[in-house]
Amino acid sequence: MEYRVDDIGINDTEQKKVFLLMEAFVFHYHELDKFEFNLLVETAKSLDAEEELKWAIDFINQDRPNSFERTRNYLKEKISGISDPTRVNYLIKIWQATNSKGYITEMEALALLKIAKDWKVETELIKLIRSK
Repeated sequence: MEYRVDDIGINDTEQKKVFLLMEAFVFHYHELDKFEFNLLVETAKSLDAEEELKWAIDFINQDRPNSFERTRNYLKEKISGISDPTRVNYLIKIWQATNSKGYITEMEALALLKIAKDWKVETELIKLIRSK
């Protein structure tokens, strides 16, 4: 799977925050490495969202021990106006980003699946991943 975010259709600041917070959270889940940080920066640049990336990293770093629940709660709150196909698209793009390293860790997969479950698109995400 090739990782590209230019076809995601995100223009709104809140959607940029949602997407970048998800991606940053998944990468921070097991400690952010240099390759993952570079992917985040590349994503932010392609979305013209450097400020949103800074916000997402600050959000996670404000309370690292509770960042998983805080992130899930934030995403649940902000996703209401985003369609199910767009939700799945966001998740698959982040799956592709993690996989662009050549692998996806169990922790990363679990984080994405929990978000997909929160968003009620878990089945669709699993089907799409299995078909690739």
